[in-house]
Amino acid sequence: MGKPHEFQQELFNSIKKKLPAHLSLADELADLLRVSADSAYRRIRGETPLSSFELATICQRYHLSVDELLKLNSNSVLFEAPGLNNDYPDFAAYMRAMADQFHYFGKFKNQQIFYLCKDIPFWYFFLFPEIAAFKVYFWSRTINNHPSFSNQQFSIEVHQFEECFELGQKILRMHNEMHSVELWNLESIHSTINQLSYYRDTGIFKTQSDFNAVVNSFLKMIDHLRLQAEQGLKCMPGSEAKQGRIDFYVNELILGNNTILLELDEERITMITYNILSYLICNNEKFVAKTFNAYNNLLSRSALISGTGEKERSKFFNQFRAKITALKNR
Repeated sequence: MGKPHEFQQELFNSIKKKLPAHLSLADELADLLRVSADSAYRRIRGETPLSSFELATICQRYHLSVDELLKLNSNSVLFEAPGLNNDYPDFAAYMRAMADQFHYFGKFKNQQIFYLCKDIPFWYFFLFPEIAAFKVYFWSRTINNHPSFSNQQFSIEVHQFEECFELGQKILRMHNEMHSVELWNLESIHSTINQLSYYRDTGIFKTQSDFNAVVNSFLKMIDHLRLQAEQGLKCMPGSEAKQGRIDFYVNELILGNNTILLELDEERITMITYNILSYLICNNEKFVAKTFNAYNNLLSRSALISGTGEKERSKFFNQFRAKITALKNR
């Protein structure tokens, strides 16, 4: 890539792949750089060189690596880390950011989400209010170390987190419009079971009825996931309207990490969790291709239990139910 205009063409070709088909690159660029539409077109055609400030602004907005654009032989990969500067983030703010991400996904015509489930995917806890309230409390108190929860016992009556539940339902509805491919393991449920056990044994549940309500809500969530796997389609509780397709796989031998892969029209993205709730976003072509290859390799060694595979599906979800029900007898 020897000439400046060739670099700019490569840059804007990369951005075009990231934009939903109905959005205009020139309009997006004019708005971002605060220039006229004509000035934006001249930059896109390579007639007007980009300033270093403009290049930095564009790369930051679209999460692009200059190394990658220049075809440098480098193992460096650019990641975005949303929320990196928040010490005690309000959990509703975290969920609003996630809702914004799903709103962005929804702008694309073709949307597929692939999830390697070390733990139960975040949004499923918002199928029912009691398990949602417990998880928001747990994440706020134990993971985010929010000081306002440090001396409070958990109570369904007090800790309802209405805004978080509404946001969770909104995220679920947007997620349900996408085609999902999920890869689960028998260990995927254990972190939540351990959280419930620890909070019960240390007296953080205010009453036994609070604990029982959360466990029963957890069972309802598992039953709903089983229904979705049986139908091969996602839906909201109590609704007969079927939404996006779900391919539900089980691998009993390999436990991976919580990794999300996305296909949005021609763009592919990898999201990797760290520090429990935080995640890194990458669209480097080589890195994304490698993560997709690894995911597909695991799928080829896994059992599909959605739509078909009734025996394996019953076995899998019955084991989940047994583990949760056992919490009541300890």
